[in-house]
Amino acid sequence: MKKTRITGTAFSLLIITLLAGCSGNKPVDNLKPGPAETTEAAVSAEPVLIDNETLLLLKDLTDNGDYVNSREFPSLIKASVVYESLGGNIHIIDLRSPLLFSQGHIKGAVNKRFEKLPAYFETGIKPFESDKIILVCDDGQLSSYTVSLLRLMGYGNTFAMRWGMSSWNRKLAEAGWLKGLSAKYESTLEQASHEKPAAVGMPELKTGLTTGAEISVERFRKVFAEGSGNVLITADEVYADPQNYFVMNYERKDKYDDGHIPGAVRYKPGATLGLTSEMSTIPSGKIAVVYCGTGHNSAFVTAYLRLFGYDARTLKYGNNAFMVDWMRKDAATLSWLPFSSADINDFPVVK
Repeated sequence: MKKTRITGTAFSLLIITLLAGCSGNKPVDNLKPGPAETTEAAVSAEPVLIDNETLLLLKDLTDNGDYVNSREFPSLIKASVVYESLGGNIHIIDLRSPLLFSQGHIKGAVNKRFEKLPAYFETGIKPFESDKIILVCDDGQLSSYTVSLLRLMGYGNTFAMRWGMSSWNRKLAEAGWLKGLSAKYESTLEQASHEKPAAVGMPELKTGLTTGAEISVERFRKVFAEGSGNVLITADEVYADPQNYFVMNYERKDKYDDGHIPGAVRYKPGATLGLTSEMSTIPSGKIAVVYCGTGHNSAFVTAYLRLFGYDARTLKYGNNAFMVDWMRKDAATLSWLPFSSADINDFPVVK
């Protein structure tokens, strides 16, 4: 898989360079708080064992630009910009089912299955000959998940269209985002904070490989091969059986304090991914449900966690799926993004 260097901030994982040539689990005594998060991070007096393959993967991602901690994360693009760019040097990939694609898609778009994308990028197209490669789906969350993986692979010209095809025209929105909006669980919201669990380590990757580049290729191959069928999870599923999930709120603290899913633990944007001190507190024995305001950012995060072996899902439609009226009420003070008619355009589709 082709990789190119992407500008970004480096991970604070200096210990990796000392362990890169070794094998087996290694004690990582870097369980320190992330940036500006001293009071919230889990701190352990004992070193936590981190699989050396995990350290090699972290170092490889660092060497290739640390996308998840860069200014380009998350890489979203508005439908209006896509429309204005039609006829230009862009390539649009539609991840929806062949049936939905045949019923109406953006002019010039190609329909590709998620599982086939690595091969398509390697042999089907010349990715860097396009100014932008734009991924679209029903609601923007699967395309966000996909772009996170592609960017981590080095394809720095990929973008996810915000709100998905729901932002393209009203007919598609009525079957997507407008249908997904709900205030169903607003009465359950809590304001109490929940501490992160004690650090217990990270999943073992068990690829049997010895270099970061090889491990990266194998992990990307595996994540794509697993498909996208269980990437998304609904609010109804989470509320029906909450003890089965470790719920991760990926938002600003004031938004978390305004109201969150009962039991949800906040993980700070920009100070979680790539830090073993933070990721080690995510229990690998449970399904990790990541959510944010719209489901876009959490989809990017979910891709990263799955790359490291976590069974992570993104909450479909984010807060919009269970507290949209609450978001509308506090939109001005907390800059919530409730989906609305203002986000829907009147752009044509072709069949």
